[in-house]
Amino acid sequence: MSKRTIRKPEPRKVALHARDVAFDWAGLPLRWIPGEPFASHMINVLHLLLPEGERWFVKTFAEVLPMIKDEKLLEEVLGFIGQEGMHANAHQGVVDYFDANGLDTRELVSEIEHVFQGLLGDRELTGAAREEWLIEKVALIAAIEHMTAFLGNWILNSPGLDAAGADPQMLDLLRWHGAEEVEHRNVAYDLFNHLDGRYHRRVRTYLVAVFGIFFLWIRSTRYMLEHDQTLDEKVRTWFLPGWLAGANKGLLPGFSGIFIPLARYLSPAYHPMHEGSTSQAVAYLAKSPAARAAEGQ
Repeated sequence: MSKRTIRKPEPRKVALHARDVAFDWAGLPLRWIPGEPFASHMINVLHLLLPEGERWFVKTFAEVLPMIKDEKLLEEVLGFIGQEGMHANAHQGVVDYFDANGLDTRELVSEIEHVFQGLLGDRELTGAAREEWLIEKVALIAAIEHMTAFLGNWILNSPGLDAAGADPQMLDLLRWHGAEEVEHRNVAYDLFNHLDGRYHRRVRTYLVAVFGIFFLWIRSTRYMLEHDQTLDEKVRTWFLPGWLAGANKGLLPGFSGIFIPLARYLSPAYHPMHEGSTSQAVAYLAKSPAARAAEGQ
């Protein structure tokens, strides 16, 4: 008679805190998955999008703090702010390394800055109108955080990258970040529900976020491949075939790994607690070289 595996109860939430991680990128190949320029640069897009995006998250949530009436939620939002600020700093280090080593990202980063600081930045609003704009931005952040949560879950469960010989320090950066995205996956959604929570607003802002992220990702991947001066030959691959080829090798999330989680957010019964495993995220953070060093272990 086989023994039945007894699974430990999954903790819904943990106390969030920022981990002061540090990475040394000296000698990092720009194409850190050997022989895979498309997959490397498709993931490298994260380093360009995240610093500006997460600084925008931090600024928005800091401005929303006086509107939060729940003490526990306020504590979680403060933990979220600390983690997102550290994510922005960590990925900025990779961007700086790219700029100094044959991949000038400044033109593209300027475009991304325009999105977050211009289109989604401050407006000359006061009173109720200002609060409504802040809530609109919180709804957009909740939508984006859904995407970062399921991508964080994917990177924690991506043995194809290890098998392909991907750079271990880059994998640690991505998995440390992914684990924290899973760890705090409820916060933005819970904040949106606390401030508003209307289903039609959740769906509308989600569709805007999905379109915007896909546009930026395709545009940025092409830019990275075109501007990588260390490539002997330019990789002239359409985005879709390149993505599918990487997914077939387990180097990128595939269609089902993207579109099924994307669809889940549209359900009226959706909640982020079902994206990934807190236990798995905490377990990775307990063994991550960068996170362990930050905790003095």
